[in-house]
Amino acid sequence: MSTAGAEPPQEGSLLLDDQLCFALYAASRAVTARYRPLLDELGLTYPQYLVMLVLWEQDSISVRDLGNALQLESSTLSPLLKRLESNGLLRRERRAEDERSVALRLTDAGARLRERAGTVPLAIGDAMGLTPEQNAVAKQLLRLLTTNVTR
Repeated sequence: MSTAGAEPPQEGSLLLDDQLCFALYAASRAVTARYRPLLDELGLTYPQYLVMLVLWEQDSISVRDLGNALQLESSTLSPLLKRLESNGLLRRERRAEDERSVALRLTDAGARLRERAGTVPLAIGDAMGLTPEQNAVAKQLLRLLTTNVTR
């Protein structure tokens, strides 16, 4: 779909094609659906994959910090963590310095899963069909949008 020569939407337009929110919604659904078969092979759902990405980057993190990183409430995060723990991918431990805080740590199986997951970003990148420059611009604009809307 080319936007060259396309007219900008009328202010206050109620046409579906003029809604940025719908474009974001449709793109999010399409990308998440593209992840599904890749993550099924790893035994993960998309939200579980996001948790694992954070843990692969930082093996010991508090539940609170994980929630902040993923922009998720603890009520949403708790079932994800329970499932990942029951699947043997992470363990929850009380921190010695603060018994109220729970640290999340990868198990050996969780650490090994990282190798198998290495093909996922490449496959998704190929599916998106963006140049590296377009990818960088898209992420920059989406982060700016998130910042502006959550202000």
